[in-house]
Amino acid sequence: MKYDCLIVDDEMVLAETTSEYLNMFDVESTYVTSAEGCMAFLEEHETSLILLDINLGNTSGFDLCKRLRQITQIPILFISARSSDDDILIALNIGGDDYIQKPYTLSVLLAKVKAVLKRVQIQQRVSSDTIACCPVVVDANRCRVHVHGVEVKLKSMEFKLLCYLVNHKNRIVPKEELFRQVWGDSITGDGTLNVHIRHLREKIEVNPNEPQYIKTVWGTGYVFEDQRI
Repeated sequence: MKYDCLIVDDEMVLAETTSEYLNMFDVESTYVTSAEGCMAFLEEHETSLILLDINLGNTSGFDLCKRLRQITQIPILFISARSSDDDILIALNIGGDDYIQKPYTLSVLLAKVKAVLKRVQIQQRVSSDTIACCPVVVDANRCRVHVHGVEVKLKSMEFKLLCYLVNHKNRIVPKEELFRQVWGDSITGDGTLNVHIRHLREKIEVNPNEPQYIKTVWGTGYVFEDQRI
C-alpha cells in the first residue's frame, strides 16, 4: 500500500492525533512508534514522506535517518522538542530535509507536509538537456553532476537546489524563490537553505570558503555564476 506520510514517533497519542489530522485533509497517513516499526513498515508499504522524531525510546531518530539514507531518498522532516542549533544541524547534515520543533501547530505541519508532497508529485521543472557551467556539468535526465570530469554525489535536495541555480545562472535568485520553487513552500527556514548551500559548495567549489560559482548576495539570495559569460 502507498501512503502519503509515515509518522515515526514514540509518543503514541501525538502520533495518532497527527495522523488523524492529516487524514482529515486527504493526506493519507499512518504511524509507527519505533525505528524497527519504521523499517518493517517500509518492507511492506511505500510512503512519499517521513515525519521523524529524534527521541525514539532506545534508539535515535538520527541513527534511523542514517539507515534510511542508505536505502532511500524519501523526504524526511524531523519533528522534535529539541531546539538547539546542534540538533538542527545534525538533522540536516545526515539527510533530513527540514526540522520542525515541537509543540507544532497542526495547521502549519499540514502546510509543510502538503508542500513537500507537491514537490514529490510534481518534480522540479528542470531542463532535460545537459547543462554545462564552468567545470560543473549537470545531467538533469540522469540526475548526475560532474565537476572537472569527476562525478559528484549529491543528495536529492542538493541536486534540486543546484539544478534550479544552474537553470537560472547569472541571475540573483532570492531566498524566498528558492523556498517556493525547490522546497515547494514559503516557510522553509534560512538555516535549512544555508546548510544545503554549504554542502553544495563543499562538493563543487575548490575552496568552499571562497566560492567561485555559488555566490551569496547578502540580504537577498544566491547566484550561480557561469564565468564563461
